[in-house]
Amino acid sequence: MSNSTNHDPLGKTLTTKRRSERQFSNNEETNEELARPVYAKPPADRSAPGEWGKVASLQLTAEEKKMEEDSVEKYAINIFLSDRISLHRHIEDNRMSECKHKTFNYRSLPTTSVVIAFYNEAWSTLLRTIHSVLETSPAVLLKEIILVDDYSDKVYLKSQLEVYISDLERVRLIRTNKREGLVRARLIGATYATGDVLTFLDCHCECITGWLEPLLERIGENETAIVCPVIDTIDWNTFEFYMQTGEPMIGGFDWRLTFQWHAVPESERRRRKSRIEPIRSPTMAGGLFAVSKRYFEYLGTYDMGMEVWGGENLELSFRVWQCGGTLEIHPCSHVGHVFPKKAPYARPNFLQNTARAAEVWMDDYKEHFYNRNPPARKENYGDISERKLLRDRLKCKNFDWYLKNVFSELHVPEDRPGWHGAIRSMGISSECLDYNAPDRNPVGAHLSLFGCHGQGGNQFFEYTTKQEIRFNSVTELCAEVPEHQNFIGMKYCPKDWSPIPTNIIWEFKQNLLEGLLVEKVGYKYLGLFFTKQPDLFIPVNLYSVLEQFRADV
Repeated sequence: MSNSTNHDPLGKTLTTKRRSERQFSNNEETNEELARPVYAKPPADRSAPGEWGKVASLQLTAEEKKMEEDSVEKYAINIFLSDRISLHRHIEDNRMSECKHKTFNYRSLPTTSVVIAFYNEAWSTLLRTIHSVLETSPAVLLKEIILVDDYSDKVYLKSQLEVYISDLERVRLIRTNKREGLVRARLIGATYATGDVLTFLDCHCECITGWLEPLLERIGENETAIVCPVIDTIDWNTFEFYMQTGEPMIGGFDWRLTFQWHAVPESERRRRKSRIEPIRSPTMAGGLFAVSKRYFEYLGTYDMGMEVWGGENLELSFRVWQCGGTLEIHPCSHVGHVFPKKAPYARPNFLQNTARAAEVWMDDYKEHFYNRNPPARKENYGDISERKLLRDRLKCKNFDWYLKNVFSELHVPEDRPGWHGAIRSMGISSECLDYNAPDRNPVGAHLSLFGCHGQGGNQFFEYTTKQEIRFNSVTELCAEVPEHQNFIGMKYCPKDWSPIPTNIIWEFKQNLLEGLLVEKVGYKYLGLFFTKQPDLFIPVNLYSVLEQFRADV
């Protein structure tokens, strides 16, 4: 990432305004007193399930086991177990020692409003999120928690919730009149916020002591920074809390415009002078971040043309970087997040939203996205004229600048006409080369044949000028035939500046069987691979995607 210095587009610092408006009841209060949360946690009960973030397990009867399974089916989270874990449970603070010993000037930090939007969220995960914020956020910094009910229809989220939060300080409940989706629900909450900083959280989180101060301090230093906490994993089934104790991952994306986690590049490690300095990140996951309310409004808030959820995180990531701000992850701020077993509700507008982001921010690079998502070309992404005017008004940089200065580690595909798309089998003409990567290890499977579907994704390949067969919709993988093997597997492609190993070089022989893509292994050519039938070994012409032949481009 570049080391360019960001100007102050707002014309004045947040700190000056804040110091003139903040008042404290007693100027003799110590930092320890100022750090006190709104509520103190009850004493820990080590025998309680899930206490200190440990695995929670219960001895269940057959009837209870069925109830547990039903809760997972309904919420994609083990709510049966969650309901039996304290709403105030303690989490072990395993942050880096420098983080735990860091001190803050509470009198100069900005205040924040925490905005939590929810739709049909389970009772215990929602309340645990609320209590977690109240019990870890210094009272002098937390102006309010704003809950935005996005038209839930669960009975317990009606009067029962209103009665419950009526006994809690600094908690407000806003209800929408129709289903708005995450983007608009969050914006509705932001309009009610009175804090200097907007802190957005998902509705199934648990905050670690000390999570808030680093975010607010960084925004006090640089109002044009959007700062994210380290997102720790809370297991959806056992509610074990997995804290990242070392260097966190940063955000990126693939050319389907799907968010991806990446290791911190060496250039960013060299730029930082301390391991507890904020880490620049090309993108953010989107669920958890803090931003100056004034800067958020200057930057154009969320794109209101995006529906429900999906894609808004990359759109905002591109915008903040291209328009003069920075996006960072603070290694001293930790918030746990329950990642559901599966999405609890569909993202029908994901392609529409991502196409909208591509059209506004990616310039000609949007073609790489469309090549990997053919249906996206037909999406109605709506009127983007106002967003393009915003880009002009803010004098934002182009996407080429972003790729060279912010995410230079991302391989940019060649996508030469006629050399990308599906690779159709000439032996079984209705089937195409297909790669179904395992969830946890993208290089752990073989290429196979599957019915041609024309949707890109796991059937999108590229034959490069370096003679690689790249599968680069998700991770940059290259086809290879492992030594002494007769199947085609996938391995990580070399970095752009690295030499190409001979075992991933495939020669295109136009005169050999009318366009066979083969790997040259020693002195012979290999043009065979397993089909779906495990006992059948069929010679297959791995037909290239040359337009003049049989191509699915």
